[in-house]
Amino acid sequence: MKTAALVLALIMGPAWALGPVLPAQEGGGVLSFNALSPEKEAAMGVEQFEIYKRDKKTVKSGANYEAVQRVARRLVPVVQVPNAKWEFVLFEDGTPNAFALPGGKVGVHTGLFKVVQNDAQLAAVLGHELGHVTARHSGQRITQGVAGAAVGAVAGKILEKKTGMRPEMAQGITQGAATLRLLKFSRGQELQADKLGASYMARAGYDPQESVNLWVRFAAYKSQSGGPSLPAFLSTHPVDEKRIEELRAYLPSARAELKKPAPAPGVKPAQVVPPSPAKVPGEVLPSVPKALRVQPR
Repeated sequence: MKTAALVLALIMGPAWALGPVLPAQEGGGVLSFNALSPEKEAAMGVEQFEIYKRDKKTVKSGANYEAVQRVARRLVPVVQVPNAKWEFVLFEDGTPNAFALPGGKVGVHTGLFKVVQNDAQLAAVLGHELGHVTARHSGQRITQGVAGAAVGAVAGKILEKKTGMRPEMAQGITQGAATLRLLKFSRGQELQADKLGASYMARAGYDPQESVNLWVRFAAYKSQSGGPSLPAFLSTHPVDEKRIEELRAYLPSARAELKKPAPAPGVKPAQVVPPSPAKVPGEVLPSVPKALRVQPR
């Protein structure tokens, strides 16, 4: 018991001294700390995005490319990212994924269209990723990673000296504790980004109910594709079922921000981008109950 208390004191205590505490963010955020300036975060984001573009094949035409640009034009005006140089790029990659980096850099994989059915669901994904940027989650994660590694190493040495524990065991305990703390915070960040994304898509004129529909489809796709499913306690993302529950509870707040903006001059009204029949099995939606049952609780 004394050993556990010592580990927690060593890990939890010094970490908060490494950076400024941030206020709670919209979308149900929590207090955190960030040792990076917004300018530094943006510079890192731009650098990493350029590397990704250099190493990946990009798509610059077609229905899916047009969908990304169309949704981007509606989301950007409602997302506050100071001095962002917005860039939305579609990458040739079969994994259903998207990401956003500080500095206004957003990447979408072509594989995402195996799951999304329409512009609103695409807006839910992009809104979620933009939520990570506006809440400055990247800087927080980097700060936590540095803190966890540094404090874990020091704590291991102290624990070894005070308890006589073997070096590898002492360092394993402290580093493992730091990792679990980081994973827990990451789940909170993911839930915050979900809520921010629902608000952003509503402000852009998309029904936030589609964010719930999206995660239902992700759950079914994950089940059918045989993707790995980590226990909830160790998962870096909220389990699909928890995501759905949280988003359903948040829908009234998001719907309060729902607007129907008129299309900008020269911009076509939003159109549904149907999934490719060859890539999206017709039995995906009927398998949703099974998909949710297999998720860990």
